[in-house]
Amino acid sequence: MSDDYGYGYEDVSPYGTEYGAGDAEGPDGEDGAGAPRDGGRGPERTFAALPPAHGRGFATSWWGRAWLQALEDTALDGQQLKQGRQLARKGGVGAVSVRPGRITAMVRDRDGTAYRSDVLLQQLGTGAWDRFLDMAVDRAGHIAALLDREMPPHLVEDAAGAGVELLPGIGDLEPECTCGAWDHCPHSGALCYQVARLLDEDPFVLLLMRGRDERRLLDELQVRSAARAVRLGDGGEGGATGDAERDVRGVPAGEAFAAAGILPPLPAPPSAPGTPGLGPSLDTETPPAPGIDPAALEVLAADSAVRAHRMLLDALAPGHEEQPLPVELTPRQDAVRLAADARPDARIGARLAAGSGRPPADLAAAVRAWRYGGVAALAVLDEEWAPDPEDLGRARARLGEAWEAGERPALRASGRARWTVAGADLQLRLDRDGRWWPYRKERGRWVPAGPADDEPAGALAGVEDGAADGASGVGVAV
Repeated sequence: MSDDYGYGYEDVSPYGTEYGAGDAEGPDGEDGAGAPRDGGRGPERTFAALPPAHGRGFATSWWGRAWLQALEDTALDGQQLKQGRQLARKGGVGAVSVRPGRITAMVRDRDGTAYRSDVLLQQLGTGAWDRFLDMAVDRAGHIAALLDREMPPHLVEDAAGAGVELLPGIGDLEPECTCGAWDHCPHSGALCYQVARLLDEDPFVLLLMRGRDERRLLDELQVRSAARAVRLGDGGEGGATGDAERDVRGVPAGEAFAAAGILPPLPAPPSAPGTPGLGPSLDTETPPAPGIDPAALEVLAADSAVRAHRMLLDALAPGHEEQPLPVELTPRQDAVRLAADARPDARIGARLAAGSGRPPADLAAAVRAWRYGGVAALAVLDEEWAPDPEDLGRARARLGEAWEAGERPALRASGRARWTVAGADLQLRLDRDGRWWPYRKERGRWVPAGPADDEPAGALAGVEDGAADGASGVGVAV
C-alpha cells in the first residue's frame, strides 16, 4: 500500500492474520477524527520475545511509566492486571508486533493455553502530525533526543501545547483478546507490561503506534528542515519566489549538512532468496519477429536469473573480497556452461553444441565435465598435454605410492598424462595443476566419471555411477 507521501509498506503479520486496510490519517487533515484504532495496513516492527523480568520493574523511563499509568488507570479489575504482571514477568509474552494503532502478541496463560491479545491505540490524524513535525523542526533538540532514544518531558509538553497528545491517557488503551474478556484481561495486561520494556529502549515504538514509523518520520523532518532553510534564505518572503525558482536555487550546503544528521542509518541488506527467480514465459499468441526464437530467449532469461542468484550468493559469502576475479569464458566454454545449467531441449541443445564447436553427441560429455569441475574439467576433456620429465616423474611416484601393497590397480600409460586401469574401462588423467580426474569408457569413448582429487586413489574411489570393478592388480605398470 502506498500512502500520501509515496511510501510503500507491506503488511506481513507474524501470526498469519491480515488486518483490514484502513487510512492511517484523519480525513481532510483532521486531528484523528476517523483515524482508526485497528491498525490498518502500514509499517510494522516485530520484537522477539523478551526474557523473564525477574527482580526488575517493567518501566524505568518516565514515558514507560506513563504508559503503564494509562493502563492501570483504565483497567477496572486490579486483580487481572496483577495476573498480567506475573505472566509478563515469567516470560509468557511471545514476539510483539507493533504497527499503527495496534500491538499484538501471543500470550501463554499459566496453564499453557495461548491467546492472541491486541491493544489498540488511537492514531494521530494528519493535522496533528503536521503540527508535531513543525514543532520538532523548530526545536532541533527534540530531534536529537529522539535519535538518542530519549523522550524528554519538554518534547511531550511542547507537543501537547501544539494540540498533540503523544502519551496515552485514561481509556486510550483498548484491549482485544481471544479469551473473550471485554476489559483488560491478564493477557492484554501482560502485553502492555511487556511493551513498557520496549518503550524504555525506543520511544519510536510509541510514535509507530501513533501512526509514523521512524524512517518516515525522520524523512519528513528532513524535508521540512530543508524547506525551512529555503524560507529563511529568502528572508521569509515566501510569496515573492515561486516553487519552481526555489527548486532551482536548492538548499544551502550548511543547512543540508545539518539536516543530514536526522537521517536514520541504512537498513541491513535483505537476505538472499533461496532460489533464482523464474524467467518469463514468451509463449504468446503473437508470432515473433523474424529471426527471434522465443524458446531460446526463455533459456537465456532463465540462465540470467540463475547466474545473478549465484553471483549474489558469492558476493555475500565471507571472504568474497579476497577471492580472485572469475575467469572470463570463451564463447565455446560458455555454450557448454549454458547447456549444463539450463538443461535445454534437444533443439536448443543442438544450437549450443554448434556454438561449442562439438557434435551433439560430444556435448553430453562436455556438460558432464563442466558439472564436475567447470573450466578446468573441460580442459582435461579437450586437451592432452605433455608433462615435462620432472612433472612426469612426480606423477609416476604418486601413482606408485597411492595404494597399499596388494591393492594397487595395474595401470598402463595411454598417452601423455593419461593412465588406463588394466582390465577395467577406467582411466586417470593428470591436469596441469597436479590433480587427478577419473574417466570411464562408455560406448567406445572416454567420458568424465567424477570430480578431481589430489590423489590418484581418491580420484578412482570417487568414480560416480559405477564402481571400479576389476581394477585391482598386482603392481603399477607406468
